[in-house]
Amino acid sequence: MDGSSEGGVRPRRGAALRELGVIPRGDVLMVEGKIAAVGADLAAPADAEVIEADGRVLMPGFVDCHTHACWAGEGVDDWVKHLGGVSAAEISKQGGGLHATVRAVREATRKQLAATLRTRLDPMLRAGITTVEVKSGYGLSIEAELKMLNAILRVKQEWSGTVVPTALLGHAIEGDMAAYTRMVVREMLPAVWHEFPGIAVDACCDAEGWPLEACARLFERAHKHGLPLRVQTDAVGSTGMIAEALKVFARSVDGLEGATKADLLALAASNTFGVMMPSTGFHQGGRYARAGAFVDSGGLLALATNYNPHTAPTFSMPMVIALAVRHCGLTPAEAITACTVNAAAVLGLSDRGTIELGQRADVILLRHRDERLLAHEFGGNPVDAVFSAGLKVG
Repeated sequence: MDGSSEGGVRPRRGAALRELGVIPRGDVLMVEGKIAAVGADLAAPADAEVIEADGRVLMPGFVDCHTHACWAGEGVDDWVKHLGGVSAAEISKQGGGLHATVRAVREATRKQLAATLRTRLDPMLRAGITTVEVKSGYGLSIEAELKMLNAILRVKQEWSGTVVPTALLGHAIEGDMAAYTRMVVREMLPAVWHEFPGIAVDACCDAEGWPLEACARLFERAHKHGLPLRVQTDAVGSTGMIAEALKVFARSVDGLEGATKADLLALAASNTFGVMMPSTGFHQGGRYARAGAFVDSGGLLALATNYNPHTAPTFSMPMVIALAVRHCGLTPAEAITACTVNAAAVLGLSDRGTIELGQRADVILLRHRDERLLAHEFGGNPVDAVFSAGLKVG
């Protein structure tokens, strides 16, 4: 539990990632959705509902800052084929992979997409994720992308936690590459920013996504209109995208399993976050980003699930923490900070991710009495109770 002083909530880097500010036997007062007091042996107001934690860990709710939780269809058939030795390229030729998801999204109504998204977000909330980013990106056409974003917005207005929509406009190529990317930059991007002012714009820069030059054009235009920028890149090797992302002051560079030491050092020296997603490595061949070295170099680190039907079919943040400690070189404290206060900062949110005066009362009560068990244990749900804006929701 973080018991730091009022005000000045900022993302943490370097040694500060390991400073959880644990109060061994502390109390937290939540009033009107915010943290009103933190300390040992607080006197409860006469009308307060008292919840006895009995020495268990009370901590900030998890913030999942990179998901693709809005989709239609499933990816399990493709996965079983892959287990049988069928390559991703052959699966795509057979009509599977990402483009199968695109077809399913296009066939679904906005109401159906919203309902399916809600069925995914509710168990995420029960598992302690009180704030979640949700991307579009499976539409590929203007109509379908706007449909996805409106479905996400509908759930945002109804869900007990916080949903942050992101417009993933550079996800895949449909038809001629030059013509398609030009349409996205000249037509889809303006349509999105007019309907969703201030929304973050995202792209995937890799061999199966968008090339560097097309991403640069998309980001240059989005940057001119003041939109936050994010990019997923360097899953296998350096694409050159990190340097381009830094030029336009991108909010985050995500993925990074194959990033070079030089690129990671450049990213670490900036104010752009590195968002690492070890669940992807677990599901796809065991390649993990070097989070420990990135932190030691002073980088701004966040962790996320990358929840999607193809490369990371999980919404478990405790599993992400367990993988990050085992395979990415993080300590348990660094991993916890990376998926709370730092992940909130990736989404531009400074009112959550710590337990301190004035912060939004998004907190979770674990069944553990030692927060390090979040990393040591894996495969279960350690969350006993979830509070969003001070209300018990799980």
